[in-house]
Amino acid sequence: MKRNKELLSEKVYRAVKKMIAIHRFQPGLRLNVEKITRELGVSRVPVWEAIRRLQQEGIVRTIPNRGAFLLENPLERSLEIIEIRGHLDKLAGRLASERISDRILEQLAQSLHDQLQAIETADLGAYSSADLRFHGLIYEASGNSYLKEMFESITLQMLPARGEWLRILPSLYMDHQEIIEGLANRDQGRVEAALTRHVELAMNHVKGLLQSANERKEMVRRMRKNFSPLKAFAKGTGSLKQKIDLLSNPVLKTKR
Repeated sequence: MKRNKELLSEKVYRAVKKMIAIHRFQPGLRLNVEKITRELGVSRVPVWEAIRRLQQEGIVRTIPNRGAFLLENPLERSLEIIEIRGHLDKLAGRLASERISDRILEQLAQSLHDQLQAIETADLGAYSSADLRFHGLIYEASGNSYLKEMFESITLQMLPARGEWLRILPSLYMDHQEIIEGLANRDQGRVEAALTRHVELAMNHVKGLLQSANERKEMVRRMRKNFSPLKAFAKGTGSLKQKIDLLSNPVLKTKR
């Protein structure tokens, strides 16, 4: 009985983490525990056990009387994960180009169709789900069970990150087309080149987001420093007329 409970708890934990990985939930928003329990067909107990584990891992935050909220994945961590996944993807691609079956090629084509539909509807969650299935099939085609386990493990760490991903989905989709064509022709070099380009695109996108975030922080820091004359107004010192004069001061306007 205890063993069955442990298996259920682990199953629910992995299911919730997969939901997070494919953008089912948005960072900063509350997780709907009731909806998760209905979807998984379980009670609230294993779901809350999963949430407590996720909180220990720094993935969610629980607030008394409010619920559990999904945290953002730092861009620096996203870069590290993509870098590792890239190396694993290329190894899986090399093996799959020698061992892939027609059945898996058909499933990859269906996944590609689902990705296109998601791009047309700007549905990031649907695209993430199809993308995860696409790469999972390549690992399955590799015929290496340990490699597949590594993929599944690291995928569970790929949480929603800040930034706009929709604009690069068409380019990612085109890489997937090239990967399928390479696999269908058993062209190992073509597959590896497409996967390398695929990883570089994702990494460059995250690096761009990180640079923009750092520039924004620096700009805010400078703005706070330059707006120091407003401190008296913010602190409530001086008469109302003095505060208004301060804000309408032409010298201050020039600085702004």
